[in-house]
Amino acid sequence: MKKNLILIGFMGAGKTSVGQAIAEKLGWPLLDTDQMIEEAAGMTITRIFAEQGETAFRETETAVLKQLLQEASEAVVSVGGGLPLREENRRLLGMMGQVVFLQVKPETVLDRLKGNTTRPLLSGDHVEERVQELLAYRNPIYREAAHLAVDVDGKEVSRIAEEIIREAGL
Repeated sequence: MKKNLILIGFMGAGKTSVGQAIAEKLGWPLLDTDQMIEEAAGMTITRIFAEQGETAFRETETAVLKQLLQEASEAVVSVGGGLPLREENRRLLGMMGQVVFLQVKPETVLDRLKGNTTRPLLSGDHVEERVQELLAYRNPIYREAAHLAVDVDGKEVSRIAEEIIREAGL
């Protein structure tokens, strides 16, 4: 297994914020798959979803993972919330390094993402129900993909980062 730390979890779980804190503490780069996809496509994820559809976006995620598997070493990788849903992606994540699932409650997600219009899967009506449905579906998949699970509700980013570094033995 390569020496990378991969953060997975639902949108709003803090993957990017926690990833930045861990990268700073370890002196490693932070790589964000969503950012890499937007740079490669030359458009936002919202626009990719609207113009090309979710399937095309998910295929691009897998291509980015394959690239990271070849190139990333001693890096913190933050992945999009839906990336681990594909079985192939879960296998690739496990090959990339230690996978950490940031567990979050629906109430925390709703609080953190209130007013955010950049999340295609949370647009429209009945957002609370959608968050609960998505979490119920995704959490078992995240757990299966992860080497380590960390509860992030009510914790400061620095505390979460320290806990992950300690638990991951880094």
